[in-house]
Amino acid sequence: MSLSRREFMQMLAVAGTAGLALPGCSTGSSLREDQTASALYDVPPFGNVSLLHLTDTHAQLLPVYFREPNENIGVGSHTNKPPHLVGEHFLRFYGIEPSTRPAYAFTYLDFAEAARRYGKIGGFAHMATLVRRLRDERTGRNLLLDGGDSWQGSATALWTKGQDMIDAQKLLGVDITTGHWEFTYGAKRVKHVVDHDYKQSHIEFLAQNVFDTTWGDPIFKPYVIRELGGVPVAIIGQAFPYVPIAHPRYLTPDWTFGIHEHHLQKIADKARAEGAQLVVVLSHNGMDVDLKMASRVRGVDVILGGHTHDAVPAPVSVANPGGRTLVINSGSNTKFLSVLDLDVKKGKIADYRYRLLPVFADLIEPDAAMAAYVERARAPFRAKLEEKLAVSGSLLYRRGNFNGTFDQVIVDAMRTVQDTPIALSPGFRWGTSLLPGDTIDMEHLMDQSAITYPETTISVMTGTQLKQYLEAVADNLFNRDPYLQMGGDMVRTGGLRYTINPNHRIGQRISDIEVNGVPARARGRYKVAGWASVTRHLKSRPIWEVVAEYLRDRKTVHVDQPDTPRIRGITGNKGYVAL
Repeated sequence: MSLSRREFMQMLAVAGTAGLALPGCSTGSSLREDQTASALYDVPPFGNVSLLHLTDTHAQLLPVYFREPNENIGVGSHTNKPPHLVGEHFLRFYGIEPSTRPAYAFTYLDFAEAARRYGKIGGFAHMATLVRRLRDERTGRNLLLDGGDSWQGSATALWTKGQDMIDAQKLLGVDITTGHWEFTYGAKRVKHVVDHDYKQSHIEFLAQNVFDTTWGDPIFKPYVIRELGGVPVAIIGQAFPYVPIAHPRYLTPDWTFGIHEHHLQKIADKARAEGAQLVVVLSHNGMDVDLKMASRVRGVDVILGGHTHDAVPAPVSVANPGGRTLVINSGSNTKFLSVLDLDVKKGKIADYRYRLLPVFADLIEPDAAMAAYVERARAPFRAKLEEKLAVSGSLLYRRGNFNGTFDQVIVDAMRTVQDTPIALSPGFRWGTSLLPGDTIDMEHLMDQSAITYPETTISVMTGTQLKQYLEAVADNLFNRDPYLQMGGDMVRTGGLRYTINPNHRIGQRISDIEVNGVPARARGRYKVAGWASVTRHLKSRPIWEVVAEYLRDRKTVHVDQPDTPRIRGITGNKGYVAL
């Protein structure tokens, strides 16, 4: 059933009043917040083409807490520019008032206090209500685009091989999508979904940069042209370029990936020749890669990006030989929905309006059909999901260039349970947050660890090998050429501390390595616990079993400050705030 804008805004006002009359808040404060909430979701249609974009939901069907980073360091030409701004630097750049709902959504500032005041964000039922309303206002001229990383990140997604999320995408009304973590279910599974589930629901999976390794044939359709508001619009898919490097090769043994900038140019030119007046790339490159690509590929009007989880409230307009390209990134975990309204005339963007909307669960009434679906999808697993493991004695989070507090729990668990002096954990950017006093149940643990190659390892590394490993990961994160970045964060370390200078070159970034406070020896041999190996197909204990054992034994876990490296050479960098 459609809602009029007036009905929708009234619904928001009721939800806002119910959610904001908190103890200790004055009536005036609640009214101001309520007025802000009403304005937040009032997005009048504009122009003749509307693109709605979400990305990196990481299988979060329910509303979540997700703390944004205090470490998102930019290097080279990306220093102190979006997306590499955090905290107060971010607020000042975008003109956002501190201690407000938007400040809570977009930054880490006062996170625990703000989370208790404003509640959880996202969830597919709340997203569905917002999507439905915006689409009703833009009938015949809109598309809903999903930037990938949708099938992975939760227990239920892992246990159903992504099916719970695939069905949620169908119900949400996704039109077009691309992929990254989807590929970790294996090539056969991905092709089955694309050729059956998606095809039956008229969802297009696009990827211009995935080819057969033997013949060089494209695996997926590279682009489509849809007419929106009388305008032929081309959507080109750009899947994550480094799947066989970032993940086990055995999962996609016969496919090759890559950026394929020159092929993208050919596709954009071909779409234009076929009559497209607007060319859009649905990308899972990461924002720095998108910014470079935008500066080099002609004829692309918009890049809707994901992968690096950057929530950027305004498009970055990038000049290139053919004109300008708008680059947009839309955050993660169903926290945000991008609304890009375009006025397209004679094959060019004459004007546009853009809003990145935080999806506040207390301000948006959940869609009944989606809420019922989520309940059904989770029901078979409820007992496993709700197993109580421990209590959080402090704020637990992951997102940031270096160790987060939940990362610290993971490496501490590995060192304790596997009896090693050192533990290394991947620098994943997904994983929800918990507030002090929250129960840590199995679902929360799986939010940090639900992957298809979760096996734990114990190996022996020399001091030289540890340095080489840290240097390689740092180069992936801090290489000045975005095309040589893969978008993750530094490996999380337990029992191992080091000094890093992000602005140095590979081989020179890492120094002063210590193992439990003692300088590491180049030829010293150290036992190291790890997990998520991309080089070996193992059969060993999954990481969630190791961490669950640790949590059950501890009952309460308290991490005030995670172990982080000594950071040099970033004075004045607005992408880093020490806590």
